Amino acid sequence: MTPAAAPSRYPKAVLFDLLTALLDSWSLWNRAAGSEPAGRAWRAEYLRLTYGCGAYVPYEAMVRQAASNVGLSDAAPDALEAHWLELQPWSGAMEALTALQPHCKLAVVTNCSERLGRQAAALLPIRWHVVVTAEQAGVYKPDPKPYRMALGQLGVNAADAAFVAGSSYDMFGTAAVGLRTYWHNRIGLARVEGAQSPEITSPTLDGLLPWAERFAAPV
Repeated sequence: MTPAAAPSRYPKAVLFDLLTALLDSWSLWNRAAGSEPAGRAWRAEYLRLTYGCGAYVPYEAMVRQAASNVGLSDAAPDALEAHWLELQPWSGAMEALTALQPHCKLAVVTNCSERLGRQAAALLPIRWHVVVTAEQAGVYKPDPKPYRMALGQLGVNAADAAFVAGSSYDMFGTAAVGLRTYWHNRIGLARVEGAQSPEITSPTLDGLLPWAERFAAPV
């Protein structure tokens, strides 16, 4: 007799970083900056500013400040916003979301303005249960508030939820909240000093579904 397969034990909710874990915003920033090196420098400075500033400063202003700090003109942030709706999902993102949707609530927690964050979330044809932006929360990640706000709106405890990060800065916040984390490190970013190690680090989302399927399995 063939042994029965172990039952799936999905989390009650999976929360996602949006602009790095699900959408390839790196390519759009590179095009807006005029080259990959300029785009990467600009994006790295933006990440440093947003994850270090705490209380919400308008996202669009933060993007412009980051551009100025690395020597780019206003043409770069102007181009980024003009082409915002051209953001594309990473390969595997829609497949992972579609596979998870029957089993878990799905949410976005993004360091973005309400306007641009919701536009970006809508580019993925998924029924999001919750979309929390830094503007809505009043603070940028990795402050615990945006993660906790999403969990509260979902009605799910941190122990019953998972987070998919796009940057290791998120691990400061997920560690504080108690969210188990899968780091979709698509472009091979170095882990920021002091950030807690995620449960899984992968350059793709291929391992997300198997991880989620055994999320609540006994150890």
